[in-house]
Amino acid sequence: MKATSLTNYKSYHHLPTLAGLATIEEAASPGLGIDACVARLKRYHYAFRRFHEIFIARITAEPIYELKTGFSHHAYLCAEHVQTLRVRVGEMREPPLGLEAVPDQALEILFDEILAAPTTGELLVGLYEIGLPALQAALALHMSETNPLADAPSIRVCRFARLELADMFAFGAQSIACLVTPAEREAMQPWVALLNSSLAVAGGLAGANARVERPLVRQYSATPYVYDRVPQRDERFQDLHNQGVNPEAFLYNPQYPARAKTLMMLFKRLREVDVPEMMAGIIHETKGKPWGYYLDMSRQLWDEARHAMMGEVGFVANGVDWTQARITYNWSLRLNTECTPIERHAVLYYIEQGLMAKTGKRYEWEVGVASGDPLMATIQDYDWADEVLHAAIGREWYIPELGNWKDALDFGDRCWTKIVSNWADVREKGLTRHDNWWPVIYRQACANWGVEPDPAALAFDESYAGQRADLKAVSGSA
Repeated sequence: MKATSLTNYKSYHHLPTLAGLATIEEAASPGLGIDACVARLKRYHYAFRRFHEIFIARITAEPIYELKTGFSHHAYLCAEHVQTLRVRVGEMREPPLGLEAVPDQALEILFDEILAAPTTGELLVGLYEIGLPALQAALALHMSETNPLADAPSIRVCRFARLELADMFAFGAQSIACLVTPAEREAMQPWVALLNSSLAVAGGLAGANARVERPLVRQYSATPYVYDRVPQRDERFQDLHNQGVNPEAFLYNPQYPARAKTLMMLFKRLREVDVPEMMAGIIHETKGKPWGYYLDMSRQLWDEARHAMMGEVGFVANGVDWTQARITYNWSLRLNTECTPIERHAVLYYIEQGLMAKTGKRYEWEVGVASGDPLMATIQDYDWADEVLHAAIGREWYIPELGNWKDALDFGDRCWTKIVSNWADVREKGLTRHDNWWPVIYRQACANWGVEPDPAALAFDESYAGQRADLKAVSGSA
């Protein structure tokens, strides 16, 4: 079509052309062919998959709570975009998809180096200043070079990915500004140069630029990365082995008022930060599953991080200094260091099944409503819905590993008993005195509420000695 024809063409009553996707002139440019389009999409898929791997692998040993939860969120977002790209490539004459192949050795070095970054500062810079911006630029280039009508499905995939990448950048930029000093940034410049060189040798993340020929010498990834199973916490988390307060015993006792019980539920929510620490290892160490497994497990991991943050919000809203509670890591530490991935998943599923009982999530929501605090009702409403989803994820991916529901449940029961019977052991080793932190928290909340503490509630002093969180006795733990 001649240029004059393109510019002179008018739609009916000047309505938007081509369903609002583009003008006729824009759509008349041929853009990327299928082969070129698919080659780029596979590189974006590889990038999101590697970012997902990095975020998951670094959750457990990252001590800073805000980064731990942020990585949980970004891992889930990456998992969703991996799935979307898999679907899109599958629509484009690509069976078999070949999505497990490494598209470029230089990109592999880039991601291996970021994964192996030895410090939090280098990890943040590698992710949020080098890797993710390169992916954002590649997606923008794709949108500008492909045909906006013929390749409209790919443009939609790119557009939504770029929206969430922008949110990730904002988080990363603020984190770097808070944590990375000028001296640290100066020291990492040779490594940053390697990351940029890797992108240049690869022709950019999309592979659309002229390739630069230069040698790439691995630095941190010269030694293969080893996942660190030991959870780390920042200094706000104190007395990490404390099992001195049994919130379930308080929560299920009818003599205590509902409003006081909400504090125990907030403790239980914030304590769920140990679930991402544990689930990260299951995901990272379980190989060869369909992508749906990693997507579903990443969603659950993110939900558990979100629950912890809901507990944080609830404590702050009630005028409580949550650092005075003992948000322990005993559960995730023992699961990670003493159990296999399938044993960890067994414990997770067993707990989820218990939460479907009358004393589970429905009851916690009812307590939230009865407390008169609308925020608690909302927190428990969504927490309940999430746990129903998590039970379904367990049925989909865990039960088939054991054969049937009863065997899966029995195995989970045995595995949980295996890792919660160290109440006396940690005390004898001097790791904790199992102090009762409850009165301090309860008094703070009552002062904020403008009420006197309930004497019975204030006097609560029941620990996890001989008990686990479902109130089942554990032999040898007292």
